[in-house]
Amino acid sequence: MASRTAALAAVALGVLGVGVVARLRWPDTAPALDCAAESVRIRPDGVATCGDGAVPTGAQALALGRLLDLNSATEEELALLPGVGRSLARSLVEAREEQGGFKSWDDVDAVRGVGSAKLQTLRAATALGAPPDAGPVW
Repeated sequence: MASRTAALAAVALGVLGVGVVARLRWPDTAPALDCAAESVRIRPDGVATCGDGAVPTGAQALALGRLLDLNSATEEELALLPGVGRSLARSLVEAREEQGGFKSWDDVDAVRGVGSAKLQTLRAATALGAPPDAGPVW
């Protein structure tokens, strides 16, 4: 019986040790790529790389964690944002064209269909003007 208890204690300590090592090593905070965000390119097979490839499209840039420029994003790109959809994307593009661009978030909030929740979504995924990390994507 004592040997069983000792074996269970050894297994428990082993599992605990594996858990501690996993916690210290994961998630890894190091970037997956060794280049600046504006240098990321997409290979034909869809893999992001620092080498040759195409400049990420709006959807790909969003997946890479980049911000869209609300003053130049297309209706299709805006429609990809959570909770925005085609109708609101169209309203945003029309309002932007009428005003000559959004100068403040109050201008965005005044667009029909934008409430506080949508405004929060837009502020999280877009920037008014080129985002600092945008580089050549936008």
